[in-house]
Amino acid sequence: MLRPMSDTAPPSAGISRRLTLIMAAACGLVVANLYYAQPLLHTIGNSLHVSSAAVGLLVTATQIGYAAGLLLLVPLGDLHERRRLLAIMLAVTSVGLVAASLAPSLAVLAIALACVGLTSVVAQILVPFAATLAAEHERGRVVGTVMSGLLIGILLARTASGLVAAAVGWRSVYLIAAALMVGLGVVLWRELPRVDQPTKLRYRELLASVVDIGREEPLVLRRGLLGALGFACFSVFWTSAAFVLAGPPYHYGEAVIGLFGLLGVAGALMASYAGRLADAGHTQSSRGALLVLMAASFALLAWGGHHLAPFVIGVVVLDLAVQGSHILNQSDIYELRPQSRSRITTIYMTCYFAGGAAGSALAALVYSRDGWSAVCALGGALGLIAFAVWLVEVRGPARARIPASMPRG
Repeated sequence: MLRPMSDTAPPSAGISRRLTLIMAAACGLVVANLYYAQPLLHTIGNSLHVSSAAVGLLVTATQIGYAAGLLLLVPLGDLHERRRLLAIMLAVTSVGLVAASLAPSLAVLAIALACVGLTSVVAQILVPFAATLAAEHERGRVVGTVMSGLLIGILLARTASGLVAAAVGWRSVYLIAAALMVGLGVVLWRELPRVDQPTKLRYRELLASVVDIGREEPLVLRRGLLGALGFACFSVFWTSAAFVLAGPPYHYGEAVIGLFGLLGVAGALMASYAGRLADAGHTQSSRGALLVLMAASFALLAWGGHHLAPFVIGVVVLDLAVQGSHILNQSDIYELRPQSRSRITTIYMTCYFAGGAAGSALAALVYSRDGWSAVCALGGALGLIAFAVWLVEVRGPARARIPASMPRG
């Protein structure tokens, strides 16, 4: 039986701009580990002599590992002192990255990247930590800033891996990433405040309480569904993009393909703006507009299979819509249960990355069988489903968005 605990946290005095930026940079560096492979899939496939469908599963393996980490490791942020927990996880991540750089086969590389994904959930411990340290009036802005760092990490991961791979080979990408994780562990150990957690649950009870929170807070599950559909759209595109850009009519190399990641800067900028929209109370209307853009972006991307300009615009619109809606989702769920934010993150982000893994797997299969037009049809359909889910919610009966006042574990 779970021990009762209060979900009322003492008001925070706020978080310094310096620490906010450190946490933003840390999120970016860690989450980059999940995306180094995307612009390199064509190159890795040639190096390991495997098909495009097979090498596309590297992205799926990484995301499955990440989803497992969200389920099994992120709840520990509500149980253990976070600074020590993060240092241990970053050390394990660095070992996995070294293993990836030395992998002799696709199977070994997939296992190594799954392990990297498992421990790269460091970013999802830092985000609720930042929300906890922030004062109430600045929470949306702080979460938006930290998430901007995370999104910039995603963008620069693709660009950096493409440039490094073109210069010194794809294996060097993972060796450099391992060194960055070691350095990051040292910085976070020195800079993060020590905050002892009030939760007194055992690990088994902690995991059981995740299920209880999901049952008692339907808003988290609804936002998780929207997040899953949004990240599925994102993954459908980025899993297939390298193959399109490497083939006719473009014939780009890995360095140029990596540069396309910079087009997503609109998404990173949208994260901070979306946080301010949430603080101002414009969440639902903004979410609807972004979901429409998400679905519409795939019409541009389909045209972009043979024309560069609509391809570029489509990438910008897709990243803006996916990342903006993601921030709005997080702003909603972080209003709930201050002492359970890591477990709430577990529920939401497990849904989110499960959607991403499914999107990657479907994209690899659809592209290998039916090509780019079918991939864009898949992405557009997922975007329309997300909009339909939002429409049902806003037109349905009003639902409470705040937790009940009774203590919960």
